[in-house]
Amino acid sequence: MTDEDIATMQEIKLLPDRTVQDYRSTYNDIRDWLRREKSGKEAEESTIDWDDVVFEVDLLKSQEINLDYILELIFEHNKKTKDKIALIEEIRRIIRASIGNRAKESLVVDFINNTNLDIIQDKANITDSFFEYAQRKQKEEAEQLITEERLNEDAAKRYIIVSLKREFASENGTELNAILPKMSPLNPQYLTKKQSVFQKISTFVEKFKGVGGQL
Repeated sequence: MTDEDIATMQEIKLLPDRTVQDYRSTYNDIRDWLRREKSGKEAEESTIDWDDVVFEVDLLKSQEINLDYILELIFEHNKKTKDKIALIEEIRRIIRASIGNRAKESLVVDFINNTNLDIIQDKANITDSFFEYAQRKQKEEAEQLITEERLNEDAAKRYIIVSLKREFASENGTELNAILPKMSPLNPQYLTKKQSVFQKISTFVEKFKGVGGQL
């Protein structure tokens, strides 16, 4: 590089990190909207090449923020300010800018609200504390889901465990049918119940995938 090249680069003004996060968050909001739009009737009449748009949006994954980084930020921010409200605002901003962790927003915020961060000594401790908390919440919410939907407990736990391992829930095969409450497939409410349960488990898996633990 020449001196002129360096001088030109020095004049380039970079966006502040917070602004970049806001752009990423909005970009992810558009990505979520796009998925809903693509599966709706509007897609049939649209002249937009949805596949090209999805390809561009998925490029964002190359700049993904991992969960360990977010937890380290929680530790560093709390050590400096001791202000949970400001901490939560900042962490929400960062999580929403992350494709892989958007579903964990409520889990991370609940962890902050329900944890005495001041007694955590280092970054390794905050990681251990979060995963301990997340695994406990995972078990509680799985049991709540099974009870509220009146699912076959053993089959439901097996299905959820497999879904967590592969990091997504699947409608293929007979596993999903096996967890549903006893109901004739001819019952008009059967498909509605099946789809509702599937959506709730999919949301559960997105929230808790990668946290480990037992059900």
